[in-house]
Amino acid sequence: MFRAARWAMVFAVLAAAIAVAAPAHACPVCFGASDDPMAHGMNNGIFVLLGVIGAVQLGFVALFVSIRRRTRDYQERKDSFEVLNGGMR
Repeated sequence: MFRAARWAMVFAVLAAAIAVAAPAHACPVCFGASDDPMAHGMNNGIFVLLGVIGAVQLGFVALFVSIRRRTRDYQERKDSFEVLNGGMR
C-alpha cells in the first residue's frame, strides 16, 4: 500500500511539473533568423572570445620563443668564458 501511494505521489508531482512548465523556446538563430540583432550580438561575442583565445596562444608562443632565444644566448656566452687557475686575467 505504501509503495503504491509513493508511486502515485511521484506521478502527481511529475504531471504537475510538466503541466506548469513554460514551453522552451529556441533563440532566433536556431529558427534561422540570421539578421536578428541577437544573432549579430552572439556572432560578435564569438569573435571576441576567439580573439582572446588567439591572444593567449600568441602569448604562450612568445614565451617559448623568448626562452629558446635566451637559452641559445646563454650557451653562446657560456662557451666564450674561460676559467683560469689563478682567476681571470
